[in-house]
Amino acid sequence: MNTPLNRLSVDRWRNLGIIAHVDAGKTTLTERLLWKTGAIHRTGEVHEGAATTDFDPIERRRGITIGAAAVQARWTPHDGAEHRLTVIDTPGHIDFAIEVERSLRVLDGAVAVFSGVDGVQPQSETVWRQARRHGVPLIAFVNKMDRVGASLERTLGQMRDKLDAVPWALGETVGEESELRGWIDYVARASLSWDEQGALSRREWTEQEAQAFEPARQRLVEAVADHDDALALAFLEGRAVDAELLKSALRRATLAGAGTPVLAGSAFKNKGVEALLDAIVDYLPSPLDRPAVLAQSERGEVELAPDAEGPLAGLVFKIVHQEHGALSFVRLYSGTLRVGDTVWASRREKALRVGRLQVVQADRGQDVDVARAGEIVAIAGWKDAVSGETLSGVGARLALDSIQAQPAVLSWRLTAAKSSDLIRLGQGLASLAQQDPSFRVGTDADTGETLVWGMGELHLEVMVDRLRELWNVEVRTGSPRVAYQETPSRAVRGVEGKLSKQTGGSGQFARVVIDVTPREDGQFEFVDRSVGGVIPRNFVGATEKGLRAALAEGPQGFPVVGLTVALTDGETHAVDSSELAFQRAAAEALKAALAQAGTTVLEPVMALVVDTPAANVGDVVGDLQRRSGRVLSIEDKGGRSDVAARAPLAQLSGYTTALRSLTQGRASASVVFDGYEVARGLPKAA
Repeated sequence: MNTPLNRLSVDRWRNLGIIAHVDAGKTTLTERLLWKTGAIHRTGEVHEGAATTDFDPIERRRGITIGAAAVQARWTPHDGAEHRLTVIDTPGHIDFAIEVERSLRVLDGAVAVFSGVDGVQPQSETVWRQARRHGVPLIAFVNKMDRVGASLERTLGQMRDKLDAVPWALGETVGEESELRGWIDYVARASLSWDEQGALSRREWTEQEAQAFEPARQRLVEAVADHDDALALAFLEGRAVDAELLKSALRRATLAGAGTPVLAGSAFKNKGVEALLDAIVDYLPSPLDRPAVLAQSERGEVELAPDAEGPLAGLVFKIVHQEHGALSFVRLYSGTLRVGDTVWASRREKALRVGRLQVVQADRGQDVDVARAGEIVAIAGWKDAVSGETLSGVGARLALDSIQAQPAVLSWRLTAAKSSDLIRLGQGLASLAQQDPSFRVGTDADTGETLVWGMGELHLEVMVDRLRELWNVEVRTGSPRVAYQETPSRAVRGVEGKLSKQTGGSGQFARVVIDVTPREDGQFEFVDRSVGGVIPRNFVGATEKGLRAALAEGPQGFPVVGLTVALTDGETHAVDSSELAFQRAAAEALKAALAQAGTTVLEPVMALVVDTPAANVGDVVGDLQRRSGRVLSIEDKGGRSDVAARAPLAQLSGYTTALRSLTQGRASASVVFDGYEVARGLPKAA
């Protein structure tokens, strides 16, 4: 009889994400993992619009993953104990990078999926860097090994060259090109084979196989021993390295980020899936294997171990609006959360009651009474939840590091087709902005039109689709506009902002003095350097709020980024000072400081990789140069070439159509946001 999932000990939990470039087979692999574990009873195909984790109608119609979806399953590895897996299938398209970012922020490990035919693609590099930035241990699965042109060795080489990774192939495939028949398991000295339906059979190496494959196993042992002292000692002493010793060393080295175990197969053909599930259990961490997280408290920084008896600390990392209300997804890092508990929400600064807790299975939920440190659950019914806020005990308020969204790079104008739809349009946009921190809504100060900002055209198209389908609002869209930014050109000090309206009755008075210093990382930082309590604590908070509000528009009409503002002095009035007065004075001070410092306009720059026939390389390069692009490299792939370049987003309007025309439809491009640079022209304010 199976042990209930919530009764398994924490060391037998695995919280993992599936990450990859678009079309590497990520969702198909997730579907096969769920089928092999018994979480679903039949597989649904992406191309048929029936994948379990792609349950959104827009995902099914477009055949892509848009939102990260969580499912829970159980797996008992070969000769092992039962484990609980919480799997999150993430999007592969760059426009939905926020879904990958917030998933990796809360997961313990990840499986990076690569196409054996296409190797390491541009978005593969992006999600790999995201995982490494969050310190998430990785294993890799080279998919589509049943296709013509697939190569495990080439993919391993690209992992080394493009990702600066240390890949450890745990075996090799069996079969001629496009005919994947089996997997040679170096670790267990076993041969795995599949029939046409993907059913697995397993046996130990024959004497002939041992002679053929033992040298490759020895090379794996030597490579891992370079990063694990226990294995190195056994190797140097000449002791036999059995499967358990090698497996333990691989696990320690993987958790330390020293290398990446690599497996291969074909998800669509159900080949290699069981070996990958075993590897997830063997090499990816449990919540207990992850380092303690840091949180800010009223008494300073504290370390939180994954202890159910510790202080409550959970991060709201995703909000989803469903037919029956909102779901707030929470990763619990410490403590225990029960139905009926009252918790403190850090962003909203208020106490909230937990009415319902759920374990989510894609688009379905199962109610639970309690969740413990290390779990991912959803709280149902909170209408005004905020992504990135911390939930903690009311008496021990904590704040974890939040989730950083990339800046939006493109904006559209939106208008409702009918005036009667205006209210629903506003409600729909507010709901979408609450769910997706990379989607922003505003108003054009000159025309009063609604502006929406996103990560690209596909991102904005999906948001418009949701307005039409979920909110029944027909909208018209204006031409895309690039989201420029501005940043201070130099430091300024001692700039004053003052509000003084004292003409009888209740007046308003506030005075603040600030220093402004440019930053290169594009972030905003507020520092209180006032001394002697010259400004009361609540007015300091109001000052910061006023400064943040003033960042929305700089002297040239664009959002302001990349600055540290230090509050150095100020003045209050015993009767006439208020938080609102300090907000307005702070905004005036920042406006004056930016005018004094001058600002530099920044524009978004994209990294492109164009896969083109070799005969069209000259046309592709010439077109990129006309668009102010800079070619970084040209990689020859036989009859085709990869052209890597960087170009301003403003110059890439209509690029996909132009590329198809240049190459008779034989070239394709991957375009990824690469950062902001000083604008080459003088754009008009958006």
